[in-house]
Amino acid sequence: MTDKRYDYWLNRLPGIGVQKRSILLADGRSAKDIFEMREEELLEIPFLMKQDVKRIAADRNTYDLKLSYEKLKSAGVDFITKEEKIFPARLGNIEGAPDALYVKGRLPVENVLSVAIVGARCCSEYGRAFAGEIAEALAAEGVIILSGMARGVDSAGHAGALRAGGETYAVLGCGVDVCYPPENAGLYEEIQNAGGLISEYAPGTPPFGAFFPARNRILSGMSDIVVVIEARERSGSLITADFAMEQGKDVYALPGRVTDRLSGGCNRLIKQGAGLVLSVEDFLKDLQIEAKSRRKVENFKKNLLEKPEMVVYSGLDFEPRSLDEIMKRTGMMLSEVSGALIGLQQKGKIKEVFKNYYVRS
Repeated sequence: MTDKRYDYWLNRLPGIGVQKRSILLADGRSAKDIFEMREEELLEIPFLMKQDVKRIAADRNTYDLKLSYEKLKSAGVDFITKEEKIFPARLGNIEGAPDALYVKGRLPVENVLSVAIVGARCCSEYGRAFAGEIAEALAAEGVIILSGMARGVDSAGHAGALRAGGETYAVLGCGVDVCYPPENAGLYEEIQNAGGLISEYAPGTPPFGAFFPARNRILSGMSDIVVVIEARERSGSLITADFAMEQGKDVYALPGRVTDRLSGGCNRLIKQGAGLVLSVEDFLKDLQIEAKSRRKVENFKKNLLEKPEMVVYSGLDFEPRSLDEIMKRTGMMLSEVSGALIGLQQKGKIKEVFKNYYVRS
């Protein structure tokens, strides 16, 4: 069993992200090994830059392993590495999976249907009301609601779940001890009590703009379905939807007038094949949700995809693609592609429209 004090030290080290950590931990090295290695030894690690070595050496010279980890725990923050059993299994197969998570509250249960509700920060009153209504209806049936705690649609989705007494979780683009936006202080506390606050960024990390697109892969990765409620053509919500499609998740969107800029992104998603949200009742019926306190993912129509199936699925769209074209797009061998196609057909994710030509279902 690894000493998590060292894992935490390496994970929160400024300037050392997921890719550099993977370089440091290659060839069987542990975080404890990195902490104890001399600078000359660190310089011998391939692809590690001199400035990174200097940063590591300077930080550990003033770092108190025991005190720092105790402060983390006393702040009510759990540090969970990907090697631990409680690390979300849904994140195991996504591209660029985080190597650790920080949590205030708790993590969602693995086998319960989870829906992400995302959309515009500057949403209309209609969008805000609909996001709250659909989240409340889902949460009342035991569905877990996830979002990003941003202004607008995200906040309305969380609030709707809370009204129903359901579970809701916020995936943040900052540290879990940072409430952003500040006016969501009350919501922040309620989410922590009713579910949890989750981030790959260490406590104290401010909300940098570049962190939000990156966190969207975790938000979609932890969800079974993503629902987009109002989004402009270049909305960050579309990044979440794109990640979801690449991960083999189902995406739904609320349609709007073609002249409404807040609906441009949603209408484009629907044109590309996203599910149509016409009403709360219609959406619940489409998901085959019955009035039960809990909804198991295995009882839901969608099956989780294996990694080869994800790769092939991400190479398909709603235009017929030949077997040769799929192989070129994915870079996979014929045997791998064929096996993935069979699995995807069995799970109802794709169909063969004619001999060796496939589309998403």
